[in-house]
Amino acid sequence: MHDPGVGKEQDTARDRILGGGTSAGVSPAIHASWLRARSSGVRPDATLPPVPLVDEAIVRHRREHPLAAVWPTLRESLRWATADTGQLLIVGDAEGHLLWCQGDRDPLRHAERVNMTPGSLWSEKAVGTTGVGTAIALRRPIQVIGAEHYVSWARSFACTAAPIHDPVTGDLLGVIDLTSAVGVDAALRLSLVTTTAKLAETQLHAERLQQQARLREKYADRLTRRLGAQGAIIAADGSVLHAGPDRWLPNRVAGLTGEGPVVLPDGRHAVAESLGAGRYFLLIAQDGECGATTLRFEGLGRARAVVRVGNLTHELRGRHSEILALLIADPVGMSAEELAREVYGSAGRAGSVRAEMSRLRQVLGHRLGSDPYRVTGETWADFLQPGACPRALLPKSKAPGVAALRGGPLHDPDDPHDPDDATDDGADAPADAAGWTAADGPLGWADLDDLDGAAHDFGRHPA
Repeated sequence: MHDPGVGKEQDTARDRILGGGTSAGVSPAIHASWLRARSSGVRPDATLPPVPLVDEAIVRHRREHPLAAVWPTLRESLRWATADTGQLLIVGDAEGHLLWCQGDRDPLRHAERVNMTPGSLWSEKAVGTTGVGTAIALRRPIQVIGAEHYVSWARSFACTAAPIHDPVTGDLLGVIDLTSAVGVDAALRLSLVTTTAKLAETQLHAERLQQQARLREKYADRLTRRLGAQGAIIAADGSVLHAGPDRWLPNRVAGLTGEGPVVLPDGRHAVAESLGAGRYFLLIAQDGECGATTLRFEGLGRARAVVRVGNLTHELRGRHSEILALLIADPVGMSAEELAREVYGSAGRAGSVRAEMSRLRQVLGHRLGSDPYRVTGETWADFLQPGACPRALLPKSKAPGVAALRGGPLHDPDDPHDPDDATDDGADAPADAAGWTAADGPLGWADLDDLDGAAHDFGRHPA
């Protein structure tokens, strides 16, 4: 159990050090953390932690965070440690945002009074010395008990935390913490959270290996066979998971930060395409310099626009024609909500746009940027050329944004005799230069067996 006398000594030492006195009686780690907090401008009587992630923001952040894969294991492994013990299990990200909190009702209510809730920020720069924030700062396990906390309102807590690292890169992913009132016995807590953090890292490593095996099975052989080019599957840290043909790349490619043209260590040019969430990339070597190819859009007098990039021609679906016309006309870019209004009208939903953008990305690859959605690189559009007649742009389209680009609708949307909507992508769509039709469906990676990877040839050819 915690000795109240020790707590009083810590109070005295804390006040002495913050007043400029000696550090006697305080561990070097706690002393250094107090000095960092003070230099960051945190006051001992500071207000409660901020809560920057609320509602959908924290839901999305948790869903997309790497530790989401191991949270069920952590929760079940430490369920007994939080049942009728007064302890809380807390998992946070590498910046100190709390992601999950588990425990009995009364401890959770007490924690809520000091913003110890999902979405709140418990970094040292926000609240000074705490288990979560100091474990992140030191990159090692630590206990912070009672008056060792920097802010006065946290002195009633005893916190024990350990960092969780990426098992491959060593990067900090987050932190696991057990928190209770000061009087709860914390003797074995440090070894418990350290062991649990190692368990999480082991599971992450096993899942990483399984995911990489699935990627190799799904893409590697078919891509090299279909594309007939030098290709590789590369993790975000630069490690090469598969290269075809063998050994055309070193084991690691530095400097891969996102999609688009890249220069390889030997000076050759390549294009990187995301295989999902920016964690893995497909890398395709180029015959010459890449990145200068102009994307050409032809939509005048057509129900479905034609896109030309280098030597390839692709006929878009109706909805994709509308979206691409809008994005080319607005080079700054548009959010999903803005596109929903321009494509579907006032009742449009951002989720519908995101689904269409996912399909369109499978055609345009790195030429389709996000946050906001936009077309990257050089573009040319027939309806934007001097002397063009924009009123002939996608004449079957009823999208409000396309009507605005035309200068007004060409038809009455309520006329039952009006031609079919531009989204009617039927089976009679003509074949394009690549040998397939718009009715073949989105050119996702799952379609490579049937479509010979035609969509991802975009960017393979110099202009």
